[in-house]
Amino acid sequence: MIEQILDKIRHYNTIIIHRHVRPDPDALGSQGGLARLIRDNFPEKKVYSVGEEAADLRFLVRMDRIEDAAYRGALVIVCDTANQARISDARYTLGDALIKIDHHPVVDAYGDPQWVRTEASSTSEMITSIYMKHPELTLSDAAARLLFAGIVGDTGRFQFSNVTKETFLASARLVSRPFDRQAFFDRLYQKKLDLVRLNGYVLQHFTLTREGAGYIKLPLDLIRSYHLEPSDAAALVNSFSMTEGLKAWALFSEEESRIRVRLRSKGPVINSLAADYHGGGHPLASGATVYSWDEADRLIDALVALCRPEK
Repeated sequence: MIEQILDKIRHYNTIIIHRHVRPDPDALGSQGGLARLIRDNFPEKKVYSVGEEAADLRFLVRMDRIEDAAYRGALVIVCDTANQARISDARYTLGDALIKIDHHPVVDAYGDPQWVRTEASSTSEMITSIYMKHPELTLSDAAARLLFAGIVGDTGRFQFSNVTKETFLASARLVSRPFDRQAFFDRLYQKKLDLVRLNGYVLQHFTLTREGAGYIKLPLDLIRSYHLEPSDAAALVNSFSMTEGLKAWALFSEEESRIRVRLRSKGPVINSLAADYHGGGHPLASGATVYSWDEADRLIDALVALCRPEK
């Protein structure tokens, strides 16, 4: 599969890289890391990264602004996106060819080729494996930093069960490049004062049921009383994850017309629950959407049932 992808990259002069909406470090790390890897090794090619930007992650990579005409005869690569509905920038269909690179369970079969490795910790780990199988390629400090960011983000600093020997081997190769890891970690986990104060509210007010289900509801007026936006609240999904007895949890952040749900688990499989509520993801880390607090309560009931011990 790697050889097929490299052959496509060699063939096309223009390569445009997409990823999912509301990007996280792996989405940006794999997208930006692949773009840098291509630029570093094929400097004659035009390589663009597109999609909306996340304000708190602009320090990682900035997006390119391109006209529709750039897609004419171009290779499009979509990173870290299981289904087409979540691809940021709908122009991904305008290219001459489409490749999918992802580590999520397959939701949408799109792209040719489709390189999907659900056993990989992150799409950034997959991109790193291209370099590891082809050590003649150049890996710049900038590319290494981006790919390392993606791995760190999707493994929770190597704490999650998706970490394998391959994850550590890939990371070891990346940190052999002399980018400033301390500065990277300091910036990645830096929080605005208002968000720190909202985190205090979450810690004081989250609910833990006797079954081991945890949840916190953040209405829009509450979020804005801290001078924040709903997207800011996503950073707090793991704020009470260390609580004794917690098996799975949800953070609800209300937007203007819907309520975003971030789901996490230490055991119960939650991506099927997310799929029942307009979402999906990994077995232990998923996202969903509900459209009322009554619907949120039904999701909570289902989460409690998942955490209930089998008789």
